[in-house]
Formats: sequence, C-alpha cells, structure tokens
Amino acid sequence: MQIARDLIPGLANRATVLTIGRFDGVHLGHQQLIRTTVERACALDMLSAVLTWEPHPRAVLQPGQPLQLLSDLDEKIEQIRRLEPDLLIIAPFTEEIRRLSAAEYMAQICAALPVREIWVGEDFAMGRGREGDIPRLMEIGRQMGFAVGALSKYTVAGIPVSSSRIRELVLAGNVAGAGALLGRPFALHGIVTRGDGRGRQIGFPTANVQVSPDVALPANGVYACRANLATGAVVPAVTNIGVRPTFDGTRRVVEAYLLDWEGDLYDQRLRLELLMRLRNERKFNSIDELVTQIRHDVAEARAVLGLPVRS
Repeated sequence: MQIARDLIPGLANRATVLTIGRFDGVHLGHQQLIRTTVERACALDMLSAVLTWEPHPRAVLQPGQPLQLLSDLDEKIEQIRRLEPDLLIIAPFTEEIRRLSAAEYMAQICAALPVREIWVGEDFAMGRGREGDIPRLMEIGRQMGFAVGALSKYTVAGIPVSSSRIRELVLAGNVAGAGALLGRPFALHGIVTRGDGRGRQIGFPTANVQVSPDVALPANGVYACRANLATGAVVPAVTNIGVRPTFDGTRRVVEAYLLDWEGDLYDQRLRLELLMRLRNERKFNSIDELVTQIRHDVAEARAVLGLPVRS
C-alpha cells in the first residue's frame, strides 16, 4: 500500500475505484466498504484507493471540543493497510477545504485520480454544509465521469455499526462490546514513560503508556488485556485506567502490569488490546488491601485470557 499525504494533481494515472470517509476506528462497516472497493478494483483491473483526512474533520468543524477518537492516525493506517488497498490518501482537512462545495472538492479529487467508481456508506455526505449527499454525488459523477455505489449500514446482532456507537461503549468501559463492533479488540497505544514507581514498590511494576489526548479512554477501571511489544511479542497483562485514588492521584493514567514478563520498556511503543473490564477503580483503605485486590485482578485476568491461575 502506497501512502500519499495530499491530493496532488496527477497523483495517479490509472483508472481508480475510490472510497472516502473518516474511518475512525476502521470498524466492521468501514472494513466492508474498503473490501468492496478493493474487490471492485480487482474485478475492473483498476487502482483501489482510500481517501481520509488528517486532522480529523471534527478538529476543524468543532474546534476546542474533545475528539475522543477510536484510533490515532498510526492505528488507522495499520488497520487500513491490512485490507490491502493500493493507495491510501491522507488529505489535509483545513478551513479552506471545509468551505468547498462537494463539486469543488470532487474536482480536486478527480484532478489527482482518474476516478471511475466511488463507494461510500448510505449516510455519507461531503462538502460545505454536507450538501454532497449520495443523490448529489451521483449528479456530480454524471458530470465528471464516475459512478457511485452506496452500502447499507453493517449490523452485528441487529445493531448498526458506527463509530459513535463504539465510542459510547468504550467510554462506558464496555470494551468487549466495542471489540465486537470493531472486529478486533479495542486498543490503546503510546510510548512507555517513567512514572513514580509505586507499582514496583508494591510488587507489581507497571508500564505507563502515554496515550494521545485525542483518543477516547475507556471508563476508569481494571482491564484484562494483551500487550503488543515493539519486538512483536504479545504478553498477557492487566491494565489500570484512572487516577489511582489510593495514592490520592488526580491525573488519569494508563498503566499496564505485564504477566510473567520482565524487561525494560521505557521509550518503547506499547499497544494494549483491552479485552474485558474486570472492575471499577476504587480507593482502598491501605496498601495491603490494594495488593490483595491486585492479586485477585491478576487471577481473574488469567482466567479471561485462558492462562493457568497461579497460587
């Protein structure tokens, strides 16, 4: 997969099947849309391309509001890469772009790519004031020489899959439910930085992961998870998200205790796949009481992850 960072005129000279979207989380509905684009391109012997934006359009449309994204740009790129389109275009989204009509923006796209088909979701709209809905996009296509295909919403157990629905589940701590709609575990990732060492002091050394402030954090609590190390190793873990009230903390942190593993993770990238919420975060009356609870958390996480429980 090639990656382009702008809509440069003449970016590609091969007839193209394109899909456009924010693709926050690259959930099951997004995956269906991108797969359809790739399959159509293969059938027609054309280029398959995905167009998304950076920053996320809400950063421009609703400045100052928390984004609470399901994935940062690196995660989005990796998940799209797995679907094997030929080209990913990460176009800038600016005030100038926001003011363009759908026809004006499509003219920019068609100057960059000889688009022959566009595939979008049934509720897709683009351009100034979202005036470029599917009927309007079809009109533009007749003028510019491309056809438009629209897919119905993807459903799981009768529930339409959407980024907003998954975000609600994540914020409520229901990472298992979110994972079912994503088609993979909800994940947090970032660089491991030095903390205050309290975990090590009580016998449970943790990796403090600096997650992008634009990414949605699940509700405070303790989660069974898998930690993906920069080396490619996958290690079972227990992750705490919260303020650590037993130590009178006030800042939310993400810290993971890796089971049956020792080593130095500082300054390395760590990806945490959150599988299940084990309990709420709460304040304990003593360090001993906290340590006893952590042992219970570890045993429960081992059961969730299918590992033998150690005495």
